[in-house]
Amino acid sequence: MSGKKVQAIARKEFYHVIRDFRSLYLAFFLPFLLILLFGYALSLDVENVKVVVVDHDQTEFSRLFIDRLDASFYFQVQRYLPNTREVIKYLDQGQAIIGIVIPPGWSKDIKAAREAPIQVLVDGTDPNTANLARGYITGFILNFNQKLLLDFLNQQGLEAIKPPIEGEIRVWFNEDLESRNFIVPGIIAIIIMIVGAILTSLVIAREYENGTMETLLTLPLKAEEFLLGKAIPYFFIALIDVLVAVLMGQILFGVVMKANFWLMILASCLYLLVALSLGLLISTATKSQLVANQLAVLTTYLPSLLLSDFVFPISNMPKILQAVSYVVPATYFIDILNGIYLQGVGLEYLWKSYLVLLGMGIILIGLNIKKLKQEGM
Repeated sequence: MSGKKVQAIARKEFYHVIRDFRSLYLAFFLPFLLILLFGYALSLDVENVKVVVVDHDQTEFSRLFIDRLDASFYFQVQRYLPNTREVIKYLDQGQAIIGIVIPPGWSKDIKAAREAPIQVLVDGTDPNTANLARGYITGFILNFNQKLLLDFLNQQGLEAIKPPIEGEIRVWFNEDLESRNFIVPGIIAIIIMIVGAILTSLVIAREYENGTMETLLTLPLKAEEFLLGKAIPYFFIALIDVLVAVLMGQILFGVVMKANFWLMILASCLYLLVALSLGLLISTATKSQLVANQLAVLTTYLPSLLLSDFVFPISNMPKILQAVSYVVPATYFIDILNGIYLQGVGLEYLWKSYLVLLGMGIILIGLNIKKLKQEGM
């Protein structure tokens, strides 16, 4: 392999990138925009659930219940409404997620040790939000009941009843339960696929469309030299994007890496190897920039976003999609990122994902070389 030939191809591709506004946009501006959008806009956390209340009881006790609800971190009481029809209107218009109706005589029933039901209406338009909101309100009512029981026992001069089972919950790896702690690292996988696969899917197809591929095929150029020269500029561009994403994640979102930084760089390089090889293979096979771009989006970007355990858990997918997810490179890269960012583990736990990425890269490089040799290089 000749270093000068590789350098010449890489220089040619680098000049094209810096002269092409669309390539620069995809290489730099779009990744930064994704970091900001995913980091700030995409959140699976549910906070400040909007609540409207109908208080038919109108007692100090019912107001205490509502005040404690409003003081909670998870709820925000928006309005007091006169009747249930108004609650339904607010839920229909999306102005509230939960409606609470306190019936007349509610506090009297509690003081008389009778059942005292209240009505809770939940907007189930978004199942995830509805399930979390239902869990929050159920937990709040349970805690309120326990507080009432303790107050009653204290007034009677009795000892507090201790439950037979008391769970002590400790959260590992993401102690704050913040979704951005796994969303921000996952963006790195999306950025690499955009720069590595989608951009490189155009480079060889462009040579065919411009009619310069025939000239390149007549040169004393090996397939390995051609592929390496084409990949080098995009490798360094993607690596710069990765470093900037790591820095922005730490500065803007407070997402700090727990394990070795160089393990993440090694994983990024292996994942880049796969992404670049996949993009070049698509470019060689299609010979059309339009078709290559569309095929790259369908086979690289969308699977990385939807089938990699990034946003949607693989365990919740149908069996067929679960099988497909195991051939998506981002699945293994995100597994490594979760281990490095959240779990703080090392190579002794993540070596399988590293090996899979390395194996995928070797296979794709072999397919690229074979395809170019069939073209006459």
